[in-house]
Amino acid sequence: MKVTEHIAQSEGKTLFTFEILPPLKGQDIKSIFDNIDPLMEYKPPFIDVTYHREEYTFKELENGLLKKQVVKKRPGTVGICAAIQNKYSVDAIPHILCGGFTKEDTENFLIDLDFLGIDNVVALRGDAVKSEIYFKAEKEGHRYASELVSQIQDLNNGKYLDEELQNSSATDFCIGVAGYPEKHMEAPSLDSDIHFLKKKIKAGAEYIVTQMFFDNQKYFDFVEKCRKEGITVPIIPGLKPIATRKQLNLIPHRFKVDLPDDLIMEVVRCKDNKAVRQVGIEWCIQQSKELVAAGVPILHYYSMGRSSNIEAIAKEIF
Repeated sequence: MKVTEHIAQSEGKTLFTFEILPPLKGQDIKSIFDNIDPLMEYKPPFIDVTYHREEYTFKELENGLLKKQVVKKRPGTVGICAAIQNKYSVDAIPHILCGGFTKEDTENFLIDLDFLGIDNVVALRGDAVKSEIYFKAEKEGHRYASELVSQIQDLNNGKYLDEELQNSSATDFCIGVAGYPEKHMEAPSLDSDIHFLKKKIKAGAEYIVTQMFFDNQKYFDFVEKCRKEGITVPIIPGLKPIATRKQLNLIPHRFKVDLPDDLIMEVVRCKDNKAVRQVGIEWCIQQSKELVAAGVPILHYYSMGRSSNIEAIAKEIF
């Protein structure tokens, strides 16, 4: 079922969903199931599965030269989606990136998803690889998420890269995209960021999932700006509870989001990460209650591979 259909059928009730990471290469899928199992009590209509592109490493050879190696540390997105749908009978939503994909790769990826009965995808540009400062598209790939959305929408209309195909079958993906209440790190301003978000909606995206935020007013202001610009699709808030003291520095640096002073001071006063984890849970519970009261369609939690703190939050909200 499509995300938009889940929202329509909820009749105004806020739904619970979450996102998981594929396990590191070499680990089995049991670690995924162990984290999903406790959350199924709260009846998620869908589960997002992130996609992780290749990384470049350099290995020193005996002669002192460096050999470049391509490594994918978290493979398995498509297989995990299939396993989730089979085991739990809920929709699994894979992320699909511009980075690391040619247009042909993208088309074949989407065909596989369609054959598996997957109804939704989240279309993202993706980040630059660690060895590069700025994002660099594949030679025959997409530079922007709006271009990726357009290709997916083309397939939904039965338009393939090979225009000579006869009697081609149309897909029917519901397309989600990312939104940034505090703007994308590369955007010069929030207004310009919303301008490009609008292009993704015009290209065919049907819902938005936001980057994490810790101040609900940032989300409310973002939604208001989007509505003023004519963006009418559902805007799903993405939440993540802080779990370690280290994240005070890591989250603003990696995700370019602000942390409220009150939250920072509460974490600073904690004696250990166990106390930090509890602060993160309580802060996220209060965020969640306010968002539910505001009538958001879905609360989407970034689990980052661990579910115990998400479970503690869901127990209070759902």
